[in-house]
Amino acid sequence: MSDVDSTRGEASGTEALYPFLSPAHTDVGGVLNEVRRSTQDKVREIMALREQVRLRDGRKLVECAEAMAERFRAGARLFAFGNGGSSTDAQDLASLFLHPGPGWRALPAFGLTSDIAVVTALSNDVGFDVVFARQIGAFGRPQDIAVGLSTSGNSANLLRAFDEAARRGMLTVGIAGDRGGKMAESAGIHHLFVVPSASVHRIQEAQTTLYHALWELTATALGPAD
Repeated sequence: MSDVDSTRGEASGTEALYPFLSPAHTDVGGVLNEVRRSTQDKVREIMALREQVRLRDGRKLVECAEAMAERFRAGARLFAFGNGGSSTDAQDLASLFLHPGPGWRALPAFGLTSDIAVVTALSNDVGFDVVFARQIGAFGRPQDIAVGLSTSGNSANLLRAFDEAARRGMLTVGIAGDRGGKMAESAGIHHLFVVPSASVHRIQEAQTTLYHALWELTATALGPAD
């Protein structure tokens, strides 16, 4: 596809999501009203979705956090992983545990996509499907924790990582979207949280809230920093 065709494809995609931004619309006031309405609709949607997850999984979040706190007391390290935007979320999750801010206990946590040399070496020399499982196999210990994020729940490299982590006796936590995909069928995931939405944007927004709540519950269970 040429640069011109690519640009047209991007424009048509934008217009499909935000038709009021089409060049055909010349009423600035009308466009601003549509933008306002669209933003308000999305805010209401994500707020309702977060509340739905809270009501459905609140008890499960507490149980998972208590299990994670028990592992951390025994010297656990947390390994977080995901692909694309979920990779960024995994790194944010790891940073949240490692650098929680004043008054909170810092906990050992690592994002498995942070070392690009390792990621590209494994992807190039072995295969992308093992990019997380190989790292779990190299670093994971029985008391450790593995947290994987996916909007679809179908990422093959996450599923292999969960299997490897469970085989090693690690505590495994999955955060998925829609109906959970293949992660919902995996015997290698001890605690699974699914954001019930077909929108990748809303899923990731709710997942961010979910893992922040999971961190806070874990940190509270462990108590303040010494």
